[in-house]
Amino acid sequence: MRLHSRLPHVGTTIFSTMSALAHQHQAVNLGQGFPDFDCDPRLLDAVGRAMAGGHNQYPPMPGVLLLREAVSAKIEALYGHHYDPGSEITITAGATQGIFTTLLAIVHPGDEVIVLEPCYDSYAPNIELAGGVIVRVPLTPGSFRPDFERIAAAISPRTRALIINTPHNPSATVWSDAEMRQLATLLEGTEVLLISDEVYEHMVFDGQAHQSVARLPELAARSFVISSFGKTYHVTGWKVGYVAAPVALSAEFRKVHQFNVFTVNTPVQHGLAAYMVDPAPYTGLPDFYQRKRDLFAAGLTGSRFKLLRTQGSYFQCVDYSAISALGDAEFCQWLTREVGVAAIPLSAFYAGGSSAPVIRFCFAKQDETLSLALSKLGGL
Repeated sequence: MRLHSRLPHVGTTIFSTMSALAHQHQAVNLGQGFPDFDCDPRLLDAVGRAMAGGHNQYPPMPGVLLLREAVSAKIEALYGHHYDPGSEITITAGATQGIFTTLLAIVHPGDEVIVLEPCYDSYAPNIELAGGVIVRVPLTPGSFRPDFERIAAAISPRTRALIINTPHNPSATVWSDAEMRQLATLLEGTEVLLISDEVYEHMVFDGQAHQSVARLPELAARSFVISSFGKTYHVTGWKVGYVAAPVALSAEFRKVHQFNVFTVNTPVQHGLAAYMVDPAPYTGLPDFYQRKRDLFAAGLTGSRFKLLRTQGSYFQCVDYSAISALGDAEFCQWLTREVGVAAIPLSAFYAGGSSAPVIRFCFAKQDETLSLALSKLGGL
């Protein structure tokens, strides 16, 4: 029996490949983007209390109201925009599901969706599965800033949506207020919808503020804002996130959401709602991860790696051209096998690959893990 694949060009992700290689060679895994430390015990206690309290059956399809109210209050406090928790916020099974469901809700066969490369690996397959046409626009080489001339040139009568991501994975750049305002001007008068991947919103460094699209009413009116409790609270395996969007957009999103996952883990939602009463865990996150960024960067100063600027997220990109002439995928394999540290090649975030000698490390690790990795990398 022959099966016609919906994704014929898709295989195992680079993240799974490098994690398996790291396990095989007992290497320090700084590749896949997840912490190797536990979350706050208070969050575990809150989820345990929810389970013991009987919150173990289906919640409402859009999510537990208490959690939606907490998300609404957080967004309004941080970005000044009010989303109605009843009709404009939906709890999702992680941000990836939120992005996929958004695309399924708004993209029709033949619609174009613009992505800015390098970009997270789920975007393109999601667009294909929705029947859309992927339009790839490169970020400015070297700086990874948005190139608004190229974005403007890519917009056509068939453009349905644009996906942006700040803080950016993999480059760790952060969009500025001026860039957000330039985007608003560019989209003015169009019907292009905006999908804003903001999963690293609470990891912005050096005193900068996260520039959510929710800050600008003209962008918020056309946007799906997507974020992740897993990234914020060090519980990536829980797979819980949210999508905030104006009521008409949320209504279309929920039509698909109810037949996609229907709803999300009940006791975890109640636990998160109780935990969010205290904003300190997310307001303190920039300092927490900036210290790890600085620890990791300081440990590489004696090496031949050239560090690219990390403005946000928990990733550090480096140029390794002074160390090796290998391509980035081959260099990551060599680094894992021979040095004992796993990283991710930046070419994995481009459809056609990349010749730039740049790889990505994840520093969302215990200090002991980072120190062990640095002891291996520092001599290169």
